[in-house]
Amino acid sequence: MTEHTLPATDTPSTDAPNNAQEMRHVEKARSRMPTWGTVLIYVILALGAIVVLYPFFYMVMNSVKPGREILHSPTSLPSEITFSGYTGVFQRLNMLLLFRNSLILAVSTTLLNTLLSALAAYAIAKIPFPGREPIFRFMLATMMIPGVLFLIPTYVLMYNLGWVGHFYALIIPAAVTVYNIFLLRQFMVGIPSEMIEAARLDGANEFTIFLRMILPISRPALATVAILNFMGSWNDFFGPLLYLNEPSKWTVQLGLHQFQTAVPGENAQQIWAATTLITLPLIVIFFFLQDQFMKAFANVSFK
Repeated sequence: MTEHTLPATDTPSTDAPNNAQEMRHVEKARSRMPTWGTVLIYVILALGAIVVLYPFFYMVMNSVKPGREILHSPTSLPSEITFSGYTGVFQRLNMLLLFRNSLILAVSTTLLNTLLSALAAYAIAKIPFPGREPIFRFMLATMMIPGVLFLIPTYVLMYNLGWVGHFYALIIPAAVTVYNIFLLRQFMVGIPSEMIEAARLDGANEFTIFLRMILPISRPALATVAILNFMGSWNDFFGPLLYLNEPSKWTVQLGLHQFQTAVPGENAQQIWAATTLITLPLIVIFFFLQDQFMKAFANVSFK
């Protein structure tokens, strides 16, 4: 009688899958662990954020600090928080009038400049016409000329027009700026020309294309230009000082300047409070439009 033995069969081993799973866990853990380069980047960004935010913190801190502490220890934290500086500002300054005048200038300049810059940028970027490139290069060349050279001719022109003492003297010269045209043009260059050609074949005119196609696509760039315009007009001091002589036409920057010269040193808290109030609108606007601001610079095409 012969004995028959069954062939040995290999039992499935679970060691290999377990080892592979452990390796995947290790790789995931390593990928989540920050490298020295990542840590260094975060440290640099944190230091940069502190440098940028500290002046604002210093301003707000001194606006609620008693005046005697500002003179003796301006960098220390306040021993008590008081809002007497803000009440003193509203008692000494007509803040509503100053804000109204600044808003009139800033909003008018922003709307007019953004619209005209967008029209010019669209024409240069997407409408072929003879001399387009030389005109664009000439416009860029004018950015090399210092603005102070136009100061006297512009004032003489505004004086002859009878606009000295009126908001027109500040709104009209700021209606078009080459930098904003350049920024919008660089953004619009990245818009596919096939879309515009298809709209033209469908019978749409240039104005319709601009309103219904270009403006919606260019919203991030338009928001960026609007922010730059508003900030420039709001922070402008020399222009209102040159053209607006009547106190009823003063802007927040002129009002703050006069307030600083009139308020004695022991009332430094009121100066910091007024500075905080004037800066607050810019921070609020940038907070709500920062996403559009970043998208515009991320999508700018340098062609």
